[in-house]
Amino acid sequence: MNAETPTSAETVPTSVDVVVVGAGIAGLYALHKFRSQGLTVRVFEAADGVGGVWYWNRYPGARCDVESVDYSYSFDEALQQEWNWSEKYATQPEILAYLEHVADRFDLRRDIEFGARVTDTVLDESTLRWQVRTDTGTVVSARFVVLAVGPLSNANTPAIEGLESFDGPVLHTSHWPHEGVDFSGRRVGVIGTGSSGIQAIPCIAEQADQLHVFQRTPNYSVPAGNVPLDEATRSEQKADYEQRRRMSMTSGGGSPHLPHPKSALEASEQELRDAYQERWELGGVLFSKTFPDQMVTREANDTARLFWEEKVRAVIDDPEVAELLIPSDHPIGTKRICTDTNYYQTYNRDNVELVNLRATPIERIDADGVHTAEAHYPLDALVLATGFDAMTGSVARLNIVGRDGRTLNEAWQEGPKTYLGLGVTGFPNMFNLTGPGSPSVLANMVLHSELHVDWVADAIAYLDRNSAVALEARPDAVAAWVAECVERAAGTLMPTANSWYLGANVPGKPRVFMPFVGGFGVYGEIIAEVAAAEYKGFDVIEG
Repeated sequence: MNAETPTSAETVPTSVDVVVVGAGIAGLYALHKFRSQGLTVRVFEAADGVGGVWYWNRYPGARCDVESVDYSYSFDEALQQEWNWSEKYATQPEILAYLEHVADRFDLRRDIEFGARVTDTVLDESTLRWQVRTDTGTVVSARFVVLAVGPLSNANTPAIEGLESFDGPVLHTSHWPHEGVDFSGRRVGVIGTGSSGIQAIPCIAEQADQLHVFQRTPNYSVPAGNVPLDEATRSEQKADYEQRRRMSMTSGGGSPHLPHPKSALEASEQELRDAYQERWELGGVLFSKTFPDQMVTREANDTARLFWEEKVRAVIDDPEVAELLIPSDHPIGTKRICTDTNYYQTYNRDNVELVNLRATPIERIDADGVHTAEAHYPLDALVLATGFDAMTGSVARLNIVGRDGRTLNEAWQEGPKTYLGLGVTGFPNMFNLTGPGSPSVLANMVLHSELHVDWVADAIAYLDRNSAVALEARPDAVAAWVAECVERAAGTLMPTANSWYLGANVPGKPRVFMPFVGGFGVYGEIIAEVAAAEYKGFDVIEG
């Protein structure tokens, strides 16, 4: 069976040990791990193939902001050695090809039902089993439910008057047509300058007759510094994989790079410039982790901001355009730093215009284009690079019903409340991977997925060894973890930005800083300690 062929609902077992929701990075590894320890597993995936976010996000320029060699599974040495990445930062097609290779290599597709969106996930309190229903009519009973839906998979479409009346194609970066889009000779509008917009805009500008970029809030972006990987480089990386992974697992962000040993405020001017230049050349999000205090005080952060501004102003011809593209409302790194290829240089092109929505907001869209408070922009195509309802949006769609008929959406009405990011009071044997209360998007998502799946697998094995039925997060443990996450975030500059880490991009969403900011390595130590202490903070429910 290939990736495009959904499994027949008739072949789906009615009872399994584990249901996994999602066949992206976390879901694929979860299936492999649980199956290898003798559990029966069923995966439901709404798409017609594996890959998760890398299946859907096919917009031009889509590329990972973690080095390819690190953005890959570590669980199988042969897999590490046999796969060859072609570039330092992999593109969407190459990452998807890698995940398809993993699915084939470990024969994962036979336990995945594609084209099946989970619509209901309901706890049977008498048995503590979960009843999972999909839109294909499949119903499966499971001891455990593992949510591998990803923190960035539920598209955020802005509520703009008249959007549905536009005559041309309206494309969201997270649901790009698989056959691609040719913008040659067209007048194109792009709304949004977050990560997907920053990656897509240079590519669209090369094709379009005219490109209007509608920007409400500028973001910080660092060049990817992408290069092809030759055989010598790949061989060197593979020979050093063990040490590279060890450093990654104990690091702040899941990559093998350590911050400068000095505080930014203790470093000399030359040390500052050398350190920032090194990270600039490395490329990507790690620029925000150059110095240990960079995300703690404004003074330290300003040293990074000033270096960044100098670099960016140097490549933009028009100082007035540069002023619009340089953020002034948040410290650098408090929103995820984007990774680009010639993004700022794109505004030097004659066919590209930047529209400042702070000064002239969009009032409506009609059949012919976009009306701002000041002008009408005739368009042939419209691209929404408006991101996601992050961290909680995809989970919210699963209609998860726990004890006493209470839904997860009700439990999280004032913001997500978890223990370790994994467990939720009232929802026994339900585990959420890489979501709120964990490092989540602040870490390398592949190694983060492995960390979480391994922890859940060990927890299931612990229950089985002890003839226990369930693990359920205790209310006091949830309250303490939420407080710890808030306290750790408050000790940094992170909450000062109006970011999607806080849910600020979605109208009406509670403003709660959702990720754990203490670092990937620290988090790994915490959850390992909980497991070693026989899952302290969880009620172990006997059979």
